[in-house]
Amino acid sequence: MNKKSLALAVSALTLAIAGANLQAQPAAVQAPPDVRMEHDLLGEKAVPASALYGVQTARAMENFQISGTTLADYPELINGFAQVKMAAAMGNTDAGKMDKKTRDAIIKGGQAILTGKYHDQFQVDPYQGGAGTSTNMAANEVMANAALLETGRQLGEYDIVEPHDDLNMSQSTNDSYPTALKVAMVTNNDLVVAQIELLVAALRAKGNEFIDILKMGRTEMQDAVPMTVGQEFHAMAAALEEEITFIRASEKPLFAINMGGTAIGTGLNAPAGYAEKTAAHLAKLTGKPYYKADDLIAATWDQHAFVAESGAMRSLAIKLSKIASDLILLSSGPRAGLNEINLPPVQPGSSIMPGKVNPVMPELVNLVSFRVIGNDLSVALAARNGQLQLNAYEPLVAITVLESQRLLTNTMATFRTRCVDGITVNEDTLSAYIERTVGIVTALNPVIGYERATELAKEAYSTNKGILEIVREQNILSEEQIEEILSPAALTGLNKKQYK
Repeated sequence: MNKKSLALAVSALTLAIAGANLQAQPAAVQAPPDVRMEHDLLGEKAVPASALYGVQTARAMENFQISGTTLADYPELINGFAQVKMAAAMGNTDAGKMDKKTRDAIIKGGQAILTGKYHDQFQVDPYQGGAGTSTNMAANEVMANAALLETGRQLGEYDIVEPHDDLNMSQSTNDSYPTALKVAMVTNNDLVVAQIELLVAALRAKGNEFIDILKMGRTEMQDAVPMTVGQEFHAMAAALEEEITFIRASEKPLFAINMGGTAIGTGLNAPAGYAEKTAAHLAKLTGKPYYKADDLIAATWDQHAFVAESGAMRSLAIKLSKIASDLILLSSGPRAGLNEINLPPVQPGSSIMPGKVNPVMPELVNLVSFRVIGNDLSVALAARNGQLQLNAYEPLVAITVLESQRLLTNTMATFRTRCVDGITVNEDTLSAYIERTVGIVTALNPVIGYERATELAKEAYSTNKGILEIVREQNILSEEQIEEILSPAALTGLNKKQYK
């Protein structure tokens, strides 16, 4: 056999073998109709066919089964991501990196999410390692598929809108996650402030209702000098109003965002002008003054804004707890306590003591306040323990601050409607305290001197008499002088005009 014939024979044999092998190959494995196959760095993975999330979210759902909650329990954070991704798409288009068709699809998907649609698709546990990467990828995947559905496409058509290349364009978890979190916190602040304002109004209403009712003020739980119940409630309102000012001041650092910083703040893969454009679009979308941080590297690891916001929630919690605890004291008894005010009975107080009604609403305020104070410590520890150019513990910051905001918002509403609005005063009890008090002896200091006034106070305590009774017995003052100097009404310094 010559070389040509041999070559032809080998070629024929090769083709025959190849054909046989081809016939022997099994048909490609088809995914079941209820799943679709997606792939990532680790390989292929089945995802429910109807799911808007993708492969990375599916892996995170398996990895992080910690709290029994999901991102769906934090709608404000989901909406924050939607607005951030929409702003990023606009910024990328302005910078010439994204086409308008893709941008418009992302915007449509984002708008749907802002209505609450697709929130149930955010199934990742908020407790997660990776500095929030799982949350960011969940947002990328769900928003990509939302964009597809809202523009008439099919789930998983990533050649049209892709989770990484499109939804994460010019981004990193390290700039999109903290920015979305800032948007969420600012949104919640509006809800917190609204409830403070309503609670302040309720306390003011009680202050006006009780403005002329005299009572004894107390310092260190000892009788001090007279005031009115109205003054006491107006003071509570004024103290809470200060928290609004503090919250708004603490909120300002949240407006500086690091979008465009990408991985560590250097802006790798982000086009020129993108950071500024994205911040401007985010400001327009939210109605809030977001702007590009001056130093994106610092802004990527610095937790100051979150620490300040958490501190504001802590301050509010402390103020609310103080007010709630005062109401518990003032309503104590009713027979063996101060019994100055009555809190509305909302439920029986004891499984064994008949007729007992507990101050459950002020106690609720204290429970929530303690939690918020604890959350603030968590934020402090998380903020302190970031390393170098990133803080990996921002998910804990997110969970705790958002929880604090929600708890305070809901608690203030309940406290106002089921407690403050229904408070009444026991005027007979208050009058008896005024008559027997030694506290008004302070007003005698300018007339008879501190030493003589001290002697009268000592006598009052030893004889169990009131100061007014002793003053009259010893003819220390005339009735006209008593009316002028020792009248409890005159001692309060009440100026009703300041409460109008």
